[in-house]
Amino acid sequence: MAGPMITHTAVVFPLHGGDVRAPSAVFDQIFEVFLLLGTAVGVVVVAYTMYHALKYRDDGETDPYADKVERPEMGELPTGGSGGRKVFYSFSISAIIVVSLIAWTYSQLLYIEQGPDPAQEEALEIDVEGYRFGWDFIYPNGHTTNTLYVPQDRVVRLRVTSTDVFHNFGIPAVRVKTDAVPGQYTSAWFTANETGNYTAKCYELCGSGHSLMTAEVVVLPQEEYEDWYNGTAGQSEDQTANGTASESASLGAPTAPAATAGGVLA
Repeated sequence: MAGPMITHTAVVFPLHGGDVRAPSAVFDQIFEVFLLLGTAVGVVVVAYTMYHALKYRDDGETDPYADKVERPEMGELPTGGSGGRKVFYSFSISAIIVVSLIAWTYSQLLYIEQGPDPAQEEALEIDVEGYRFGWDFIYPNGHTTNTLYVPQDRVVRLRVTSTDVFHNFGIPAVRVKTDAVPGQYTSAWFTANETGNYTAKCYELCGSGHSLMTAEVVVLPQEEYEDWYNGTAGQSEDQTANGTASESASLGAPTAPAATAGGVLA
C-alpha cells in the first residue's frame, strides 16, 4: 500500500530541480571566483613589481632622488618613509579579501552539505548499496536496479551504504560524491539539468575489481521517467533474471555459471 502512495506523490507533486541551484553550478561558480580573483591578484602584483623595478632601476647615471630621500648606508636600518602605512594598508586589504573569500566559500559548501530547504521532504529519495564490485539502486516502491534512472530537473537525494567494505559513490558529471560505509548511511543530493547517459564510479580502493565498479546513470525527461517508474513492479532486475533462470533449469535447459551481481564468478 505504501508503494503506490509514494509513487502517486512523486508523480503528482514533482519538485523541479531547475528551480534550485545544482551542486555542479555551485562548484563551477567557486572555481570561477577563485580563478578570476587569483588572476586579478597576480596581474596587480606583477604590474606593481615591474613598475617599481623599472622606475627605480640603476641606469648608471646620476641618482634623480638624491636630494629627495636619505638613503641608509650599508648595515644601517632605514628611517623615515611613510611610517608603515603601505604595509598596514596592504595587510588590511589582503586580510579582508581572504576572510571574505573563506566565509563565502564556506556558505556555498554548507549549501551543498545541507541541500535546498524546500527539497527536504519532496525530493526523490533513492537508496544506494555498494558491494564488491557494483551498485544497487533501490527506489521508494522497492524496485531495485543496477542502473540509476533519474528525472531531469528534479532534486534527487541519495542514501548511500555498503554491504561489505568501504566504497565511495560519485557521479562526476553532476558533482556528487559521498562515502559508502558498512552499517551506516551517508546522504548526498544532486539535480541533473540535461538528459543523457552518465557514469557513476567508486572512488575508494576496494579490491581487485575496483576499476570495474561503475554504474550507468540515465537522466530522462520527466514524462519518460514517470512512465518508467510507473511500470516498475517492485521486483529487482536481479530477481527477474533469477526467476527466468530457474524456469529454464526446471525445463532442463542449460544454465550459465553462477555469478555475483558484480559480474565476478562465485
